[in-house]
Amino acid sequence: MTDPIADMLTRIRNAQMGRHESVEMPASRLKLDVLRILKDEGYIKDFRVKREATRQNVRVWLKYADKEPVLSGLKRISKPGCRVYVGKDNIPKVLSGMGVAVLSTSHGVITGRQARRLGVGGEVLCFAW
Repeated sequence: MTDPIADMLTRIRNAQMGRHESVEMPASRLKLDVLRILKDEGYIKDFRVKREATRQNVRVWLKYADKEPVLSGLKRISKPGCRVYVGKDNIPKVLSGMGVAVLSTSHGVITGRQARRLGVGGEVLCFAW
């Protein structure tokens, strides 16, 4: 697999289209940081890491409001073949502030709002709205 973050976002999108309660995928520290942001912003219910003898998996519980997914869109921005970096003055706003941009910075994986407040730029991982 060349892009594990894109795989995670696709699994979440597919599970929501199928109206699944949860979805399971391989875990990594970067994926857990992105999931933590999605949970803090209210797009997913919860996630738990399940440790097995040889690997770790993460189960993500999806959030619905009136049988419609709370998370209406996920888009991968920076890809392995074309990385997208932004400075502190060019951090994008998703849907005029209604969505969230997830950035990987020197301060860790944070939202675009937090990056503006801290005055740091970084790699734009994905957008969620």
